[in-house]
Amino acid sequence: MRNTERRPRGIGDLWIRLIILVLAALLLIALQISGNLRPVQSAVTQLASPAQLSATGVTASIADFFASLLQLRTLQQDAAELSARNAQMQAEINTLLEVETENEQLRSMLNFAQSRPRLELRGAQIVARVIGEESTNFLDSILIDLGRVHGIEVGMPVVTDRGLVGRISDVTDTASKILLLTDPSSSASALLSISRLNGVVSGSPGGELIMDFIPQGPTFEEGETVLTSGLGGRFPKGIVIGTVTRIDSQPNAVFQRAVVEPSVDFGSLELVLVITNFDPNEVLPDFDLQPAAVLTGTAVITGTDTVTTTVAPAGEAP
Repeated sequence: MRNTERRPRGIGDLWIRLIILVLAALLLIALQISGNLRPVQSAVTQLASPAQLSATGVTASIADFFASLLQLRTLQQDAAELSARNAQMQAEINTLLEVETENEQLRSMLNFAQSRPRLELRGAQIVARVIGEESTNFLDSILIDLGRVHGIEVGMPVVTDRGLVGRISDVTDTASKILLLTDPSSSASALLSISRLNGVVSGSPGGELIMDFIPQGPTFEEGETVLTSGLGGRFPKGIVIGTVTRIDSQPNAVFQRAVVEPSVDFGSLELVLVITNFDPNEVLPDFDLQPAAVLTGTAVITGTDTVTTTVAPAGEAP
């Protein structure tokens, strides 16, 4: 049998191998110096270039991949920070817009108060809107954050800078209920600003304002402003109620009627003013308008509102 065991190499074999390596190294150095090794280097370079280029491309792709992952993570973090900052800035903008809106409302309220220096006004904020139903009618009212401890009493008129809102119908120590003018049980003596015709404005189940008991005969037009007349002692004179949008005049009817668009947006009330010192005998300035007729004659009583019904043209006796 053949002996497959390896024999230990001797020191002489090692020296022979070392001498061969040294001679080969010296030969390569000599060829390099003499320039005879360049063809061999070129051939080796040509053979190794494709593999080297491939390895370089793979290495670059891997490096780009990891760099892209790192950049993507950084971009995601930046996007999250920008999103959070944008949300914070949007919240601040909304807060500033709300403050600006409230300041504008307060400025309008202040201007209204300054135009009526003889009226004591208390500003109130709407805290709730109450829409309830009773067996006989619908109630449309709102709650404000002023009550008996603030000097609020039942019957006090409530307004905004846009016009008449209603009157206080119920009071607790810290809150009050306002019966809106649009409620069917609410009414106010009214005056047409140009034709100077009197009537009574009341609410309706449909939410419209109806001006009734307008004397038959004298004419008026759509677009006239409707004001409180001050008759009946329920509201001060000259508070804007709304604008006539439709006229209902029947030839054989005793009175004319008109549909009035409220000047106050009852659906978006936020701040109101309560008139705390209204004196029914107070004479407030009229609008600077030329009356079309002098109103005289008998009176029709509706609730607590007194409305003149007989009209005589200027210069004639009633």
